[in-house]
Amino acid sequence: MRTVNIHDAKTHLSRLVDQASRGESFVIAKAGKPMVKVIPLDPMVGEGGVNRFGFLRGELKIPDDFDRLGEKEIDGQFSGEE
Repeated sequence: MRTVNIHDAKTHLSRLVDQASRGESFVIAKAGKPMVKVIPLDPMVGEGGVNRFGFLRGELKIPDDFDRLGEKEIDGQFSGEE
């Protein structure tokens, strides 16, 4: 991960923020000591990205009895009647 001194970070803040928003995290250091890490809020959302929440909405069909699938087998394993 790249380290940027605080003076350069102030000078090039817009460019650094743009890079971080594209997933290029970096560290800001003061007198050579790392102070903060700059990371994107969500690198998957935005220009050409994928919104991770609900990205398969409408693509999958969940059966109405999904919470009962394998019920007999599971009961049998707990009762010792495999």
